[in-house]
Amino acid sequence: MSLKATEKVDTNRYALTVEIDAQAFGAAVDKATARGIKNITIPGFRKGKAPKAMILSRYGEDLFYQDALEDLYPDAADAALEESGLELAERKVDFELISMDKNGVSFKLLVTVKPDVTLGEYKGLKAERPVVEVTDHEVEHELEHRQEHAARFVPVEDRAAQNGDVAVIDYEGFTDGKAFAGGKGEGYSLELGSGSFIPGFEEQIVGHSAGDELDVNVIFPTEYHAEELAGKEAVFKVKIHELKAKELPALDDEFAKDVSEFDTLDELKKDIHDKMAESKNAQADAQVENALIEQIVAGMTVDVPDCMVEERIDENIRDFENRLRYQGLDLKTYRKYTGMSDEDFRGGFRENALKQVKVRLALETIAKTEKLEATEEELNAEYDKIAEMYGMKAEQVKAAISAKDLTGDIVCNKAVDLIKSSAVVTDEKPAKKPAAKKTAAKKAAPKAEAETAAEPAAEKPAKKAPAKKPAAKKPAAKKTEEAPAEEKPAAKKPAAKKAPAKKAAPKKKEEPAE
Repeated sequence: MSLKATEKVDTNRYALTVEIDAQAFGAAVDKATARGIKNITIPGFRKGKAPKAMILSRYGEDLFYQDALEDLYPDAADAALEESGLELAERKVDFELISMDKNGVSFKLLVTVKPDVTLGEYKGLKAERPVVEVTDHEVEHELEHRQEHAARFVPVEDRAAQNGDVAVIDYEGFTDGKAFAGGKGEGYSLELGSGSFIPGFEEQIVGHSAGDELDVNVIFPTEYHAEELAGKEAVFKVKIHELKAKELPALDDEFAKDVSEFDTLDELKKDIHDKMAESKNAQADAQVENALIEQIVAGMTVDVPDCMVEERIDENIRDFENRLRYQGLDLKTYRKYTGMSDEDFRGGFRENALKQVKVRLALETIAKTEKLEATEEELNAEYDKIAEMYGMKAEQVKAAISAKDLTGDIVCNKAVDLIKSSAVVTDEKPAKKPAAKKTAAKKAAPKAEAETAAEPAAEKPAKKAPAKKPAAKKPAAKKTEEAPAEEKPAAKKPAAKKAPAKKAAPKKKEEPAE
């Protein structure tokens, strides 16, 4: 088995000619034949007991050639790809059979490779870092947020409902005089003013007391998710069982003890301040990193293959779907609500996916240029970090994420560190206030000067993070990652080996029926 030729057939597209000699192919045919004849029945013989010569004479010498090729293909393809030294841009490998007979097999692998990248400057770049400040107002706002979470609700008996109260209600909705599905609830706790119910519903509860029964008249929004209700008038029969008022705890040392590990309110405030500062500093560092990387991407020249963008879109959609699940939604429901076509939905991810691919290519090119490498210690440390993050054993993570992929992440992160270490970073200058215009009515006019917000931070180009969720990765192939599993002939091999997909295989000769 050997790689005979590597030919560039198009931009970022190569054809690899691979040959399997007669000896190797003959041995594989013998094994496939011994395995296959057990399933063949010929009149006059029990199943699997007909002589080999008779079977081959009846159905042809090439009866089990396809099975033999499927056995040999994974190793042959892996070896050819490794020998070629090509870096594949996608997992897909197209198969094209040239010849297959007793003298051996010859076939082509058609692959798309990563593009050539020409970089501009990536050292000595300039960027401004936002000045980090945590105000007393921000700390107080966070304290109030925690105070809201620690609130308790006490029964209200001496007044009517008002915004901020929680009303415990039964309700049933009707349209055209008929109850509709999903419009009924019992003992539901509704916070008035929260906007969690249909517009106009909560406002009509305000002013009523516990024990009251009333009709609430509303109109469903025209873009309501249930199409049969969208834009329709509805009447809800409502009974108020109970009213509760929100009671906030006092912001004092006892509050600090109840909601944190601190003994005093001042200690809690300091902790909030420090954590806010830490978060803002991380955001400022990320903004600097984004600005530097965007300069590199803007200065690079590269012809990105569409397959790389499409593969990244697929990854981003999977991530998006996972985030939806955390919110109790699924992608099908989301698509139904938005009414987006497949093309529009995928198109929404395209721009960012292209940016992510360019960033990765730029960082990989810098890593190669600077000869950045990952040590065995760094690789193992990263495996341990991921294992701890997901509560797994390091060996499980190693089985899910290939060393090659993780090494690539490590060296790309080193490339980012190199870019930042050589950059000239200065504090962001405060925005200038516009000069006040002189007018005759200046004294009577409102204050003319206003703080101008700083320019918005550039969107951070997403780079492939080292801390990958193992479940999202496929187990590494036995030999090389470049030989994708999806597009090879279906190999009848143990599960531990990479099994090529049937659609890539030459059309299989029909075997005799039992």
